[in-house]
Amino acid sequence: MKSIISDLFYFPNLEYFCSLIGVDTLYLNPRDHYKRKSYFNRTQIRLANKVETLSVPIVGRRPNIPLGKIEIDYNQKWQKVHLRGIQSAYGKTPFFEYFFPYIEDIFERKPQFLWDLNKQSLTICLKLLQLPVNLEILPEDLVFTDLEDQRGLITPSGHFSDRGIYQPVPYTQNFGLDFDPNLSVLDLLFAEGPGAKRILEESLKKH
Repeated sequence: MKSIISDLFYFPNLEYFCSLIGVDTLYLNPRDHYKRKSYFNRTQIRLANKVETLSVPIVGRRPNIPLGKIEIDYNQKWQKVHLRGIQSAYGKTPFFEYFFPYIEDIFERKPQFLWDLNKQSLTICLKLLQLPVNLEILPEDLVFTDLEDQRGLITPSGHFSDRGIYQPVPYTQNFGLDFDPNLSVLDLLFAEGPGAKRILEESLKKH
């Protein structure tokens, strides 16, 4: 039985899901503090001419806010932008019609806090990937001496090739011949469907 504590991201990338291969329980801590320039409120998808970053706007820019209390700014019509971007990027992929309703439903729930949006997206993606990982909130009184702590490991500022988790295994993407690695897991799910889990397993770096 392997348990880890890690960050919670917005529709995480392939590297993140590779880090969950073989994990039984993933602990998440909403009391950790928000850090700017993280994947907490951003993900990347592949459009016709470029890789696009989708960002969820948040209320305020104050430091030292617990992750569980970061509010989503619904004054900006970001849901329409994200849904339109996902449809433009993946509307013609083999498994779009099967998986898109699950994704669309997450946006329609309009949670107040980004933590809840991310947790819902992670739960759905794990289900669609058929990865049997239990999600648990880290209790305040838990001493995790035997937990592998991966918080702060996967960041936009570093390159995945330096971290020893993910090695790209190309699959057929929607646009062009050149392969863009480590995009949002949505890219893999819409392209490969039930085969997505196998791609992830093959993408895990062997040590």
